[in-house]
Amino acid sequence: MPNNSYRTIWISDLHLGSTQCQADVLLDFLKHNDSEKLYLVGDIIDFWSLSKKMYWPRDHNTVIQKLLRKARHGTQIIYIPGNHDENLRDYDSYVFGDITVKKSDVHTTVAGQKFLIVHGDEYDTIARYHRWLAKLGSESYDILLEFNRYLRMVRRWLGIQSHFSLAAYLKFKVKNAVQFISDYEESIVNTLRDEGVDGVICGHIHHAEIKDISGFLYVNTGDFVESCTAIVEHNNGTLELVNWHKIETTALDYEALEATNLPNP
Repeated sequence: MPNNSYRTIWISDLHLGSTQCQADVLLDFLKHNDSEKLYLVGDIIDFWSLSKKMYWPRDHNTVIQKLLRKARHGTQIIYIPGNHDENLRDYDSYVFGDITVKKSDVHTTVAGQKFLIVHGDEYDTIARYHRWLAKLGSESYDILLEFNRYLRMVRRWLGIQSHFSLAAYLKFKVKNAVQFISDYEESIVNTLRDEGVDGVICGHIHHAEIKDISGFLYVNTGDFVESCTAIVEHNNGTLELVNWHKIETTALDYEALEATNLPNP
């Protein structure tokens, strides 16, 4: 399968270091999609999970190596930390292995639209003012995702579509969760409407979307723990939401292919 080539790619909420990260799907996405610029829009490394349990399998390390290799080969990579990797916000404007860390950034598309790039937890009142409640919610969410991981395995064994997220399903069945998403979107839009940008590209709530809210474009990248989504900018400046479904290869197959086709790091 030939690689897709874009001007810009945005991905967020990878949660490397947690058991919920779908690293095999992420590696498959990185393998088949290239861009001039790549934004990592927060919660890339899940230090909250790592502080409770050291979990760093081989394919998580391969993700980091792949990102560093892309940067070394000319892709401009900008890392916008989120709340799960917030300690990296102390390194604003630092460059690590050709990857630049920024608290936020403004991206201008080839069509001239300006977007503020932030993770988005800054506009989540629970994450900002009730940190203990945010961590409690995160732990409950992790339990649900762990159950979902086993559910995917069972569905795959039964020959049923495995790309299913129980957490995402419940979000739209529980009224309070739906209201939270709506409030989050409105909070960002109302805060940034007069900031001289045409829209915002963020992550944080694991709900991918591109929508116009009263003339302001709200774009959410989604995640790689539930939906496996990304936002891409085509060479004509249009934005598209990509739902990535893994091509059937294993992470180890991927590493072997990398070793045969690319020079050593």
